[in-house]
Amino acid sequence: MRIKQKFNHDWYYIDNFKEEYTNKDSEMDRFCPVLLPHANKELPYSYFDEKEYQFISCYKKDFTIEKNAKGKTIFIEFEGVMAACEVYVNGKYVGEHRGGYVPAVFDITPFVQYESKNTMVVKVDSREREDIPPFGNVIDYLTFGGIYRDVYLYILDTIHINNVFYNYKIKDDKIILEPIVYITSNEEKDIEIVLSLDNKEFSWNVTIQKGKEQELILNSIEITNIEMWDIKNPVRYSACMILKHQGKTLDNYETKLGFRNIQIDETGFHLNGRKIKLRGLNRHQSFPYVGYAMPKRVQQKDADILKYELGLNIVRTSHYPQSPYFLDRCDEIGLLVLEEIPGWQHISKREDWRNCVLSDVEKMIARDRNHPAIIMWGVRINESGDDHELYTRTNALARKLDPTRPTTGIRCICNSEFLEDVYAMNDFIYDGGETVLRSQQQVTGLDHKVPYIITEYNGHMFPTKRFDNEHRLIEHAMRHAIIQNEAGLRNEIMGAIGWCAFDYNTHCDFGSGDRICYHGVMDMFRIPKWASYVYLSQVSPKEKLVLQPLSHWTIGDRNQGGVSPLIVLTNCDHIEIKVEGKSLGKYYPDDNFRGLEHPPITVDFQFGEWGVGWGDLELLGYVNDEIAITRKFAKNPYLSRIDVKADDTLLYNDEMDATRIVCKLVDQYGNILPYLNEVLYLETQGDIEIIGPKTVATMGGCIGFWIKTTGKKANTEATVTIRCDRCKEENIKIQLRSMK
Repeated sequence: MRIKQKFNHDWYYIDNFKEEYTNKDSEMDRFCPVLLPHANKELPYSYFDEKEYQFISCYKKDFTIEKNAKGKTIFIEFEGVMAACEVYVNGKYVGEHRGGYVPAVFDITPFVQYESKNTMVVKVDSREREDIPPFGNVIDYLTFGGIYRDVYLYILDTIHINNVFYNYKIKDDKIILEPIVYITSNEEKDIEIVLSLDNKEFSWNVTIQKGKEQELILNSIEITNIEMWDIKNPVRYSACMILKHQGKTLDNYETKLGFRNIQIDETGFHLNGRKIKLRGLNRHQSFPYVGYAMPKRVQQKDADILKYELGLNIVRTSHYPQSPYFLDRCDEIGLLVLEEIPGWQHISKREDWRNCVLSDVEKMIARDRNHPAIIMWGVRINESGDDHELYTRTNALARKLDPTRPTTGIRCICNSEFLEDVYAMNDFIYDGGETVLRSQQQVTGLDHKVPYIITEYNGHMFPTKRFDNEHRLIEHAMRHAIIQNEAGLRNEIMGAIGWCAFDYNTHCDFGSGDRICYHGVMDMFRIPKWASYVYLSQVSPKEKLVLQPLSHWTIGDRNQGGVSPLIVLTNCDHIEIKVEGKSLGKYYPDDNFRGLEHPPITVDFQFGEWGVGWGDLELLGYVNDEIAITRKFAKNPYLSRIDVKADDTLLYNDEMDATRIVCKLVDQYGNILPYLNEVLYLETQGDIEIIGPKTVATMGGCIGFWIKTTGKKANTEATVTIRCDRCKEENIKIQLRSMK
């Protein structure tokens, strides 16, 4: 039977590498204990040298393999090591892996000893090497370093499953399933393959050949009474593929499946026969201080933020394959995904670099093709020029590995060679002028329509900090609204995915000079800017009510004073405005935004002339002619308290677990005070730690931070204390429990 164990505990780390470290009995007194996932260097929030994490480091771990594993096959799998690694076991070189975004798998069977200490050493190279994509030229994001995803130890029978692809078609409400099983065996043997799915069993009798991995395309089967996976009803089924010989189970391989019918053509995107306009944002998987090294819960939370706090129906994993936990969560909640290979503009002529591109395509698709949320493969280096030889090969490989999904290639040039199934364009034409998006024909240069999607817009055209002045925040939001509106009006565009969801750290060649690109509709702590409400306001009011004015409601924040026009982002039918309790009227959605399901409401009114006075504002949102939501804003806001919220108050302490805490300095009505920058002092009691500094300053009235567990397994309680010189301290209790 298959044994799969997390291998994240009891590692030791040092920020350099020497050959002597590979010796089994080398001294470890200079190493420090770490728990995976781990960043090779904790970084400041901004204004640092990216060379700080670009070095070679070393991880070391002692482990024991029990005697009953003798005669089995033993693998180690690293889900993500940036950017290359070499593995040694008991002083012997096992192998090398290049590429930081796809799994690195090593067979360590010949190197282990049983019932005695084994030592594994991992040499991690986090430099930007010219033989590994996305490197070779400048890139507009940081890749960080370390063993930043989970590690697993596998103990398998010598006949075992490496992978299963559940290839299927839908015909007459039936699933025609044709599983493809990838098996390795050390001998020729007659076996039975059994699939357990939806409380049903199907079996095949096959003969396994001796040797390396072999692909077995099993005879198709029909499955009925299956509920379809959908973004509103993401139903999944547990599938277990089992190998048996003479009644004895040799291996079992478990997968979660969702069945859905996607059709992508020149008329748009269709899911289960229903046309859907795609509305999304790009996501970088990076976080403050620790870069990529965040555990399961935090990866899953990002998917929740995109779906529930931004109201998106699709995300693009820019510009690389992302965490399996993130993709699993997209499956669970019904968030569509466009996933692409690593790269940014540069195409190398080096053969090893180009081979790495093909390896990335293969490993990305092999890892992720059973995810129902994924609807397209990006098999072209983001924003690169044409390369017929390379992209002919990436497309052919993708179609061979997964004939069920279309390929696409994200470009920023017009009249590009079209080798994919979907033409994807980063259209940054809109600069606040009259041209919002180019026509498909302008971009493709073709005389006919093709499947076409916008994969980036805005971003560097109008970088905006969450604490910018009101004018800029309004303009930022309206640029997103204008482009989404235009995409909604054009049937030739299947959807638009904006740049981007979250601010991110970048190289000195880009961003605002502080190593940050402020391109997100949320900041790096996932705290919303006003532009985020452009997206959230498009959800049904039955799901979530949205009522967000694009104003801090202050008389002197804008040029020349006042708040007119007052733009309100909402999914209400109409709104009413009251000042000092007096109604100024009811207002309705803007006819200029008919491409949006819920257009903004623009209010032109004269109130609050300079020097005359001001008043409290009350916004009332109406749905079906009844008040559904209200918001109040003070004429004389003052600091009332720290509003502190944790995403989770229960963490698992038998592995690294983490959660975010957001601290807002709010007024008497609970609104953020946008120009208040106060020092907060963070303390913890119990088996948790702050990620990053323990003394922080709010930015624009709020700040976020993450706490993590230490790996100690006792059931207990921890406390986070937040202090500020101007208001009462706040405490959050965190329950710590074992998963078992």
